[in-house]
Amino acid sequence: MRFFEDNVITTKLEDLVNWGRKYALWPMPYGTACCAIEFMGTVASMHDISRFGAEVVRFSPRQSDLLLVMGTINYKQAPVLKRIYEQMCDPKWVIAVGACAASGGFYNNYSVMQGIDEIIPVDVYVPGCPPRPEQIMNAVIKIMDKIDPRKSLD
Repeated sequence: MRFFEDNVITTKLEDLVNWGRKYALWPMPYGTACCAIEFMGTVASMHDISRFGAEVVRFSPRQSDLLLVMGTINYKQAPVLKRIYEQMCDPKWVIAVGACAASGGFYNNYSVMQGIDEIIPVDVYVPGCPPRPEQIMNAVIKIMDKIDPRKSLD
């Protein structure tokens, strides 16, 4: 089997590394509410997030580079969430899934954080209460575009 025969492919090391990062995201779910159930639907066979190379869901921050925060975050949970973010591999990305993670949702009281961007940077916000699995997959695609903004055939 000869793939390249007499052809030569040249590229930069950074492009090669970003290509690998783009198609090998290791997400870590941090689910506290109904958005986490939607994430379960996203990784299930009907929607199958593995099509985008993000099927290796890890529950250890040291093995993850994509944090999905899904649900309401209280101020009591904030130090835990921040520590998880700090323990993740660099480079890392964060998706705020749903209205509660993005803005506190309809919980406007003293105990609920009004958006996780108060403690950690967010790369992509997913609107909805709860958002559909297609919206979560679209957020993963947006993260992939942030990692390597060029299209496949460029």
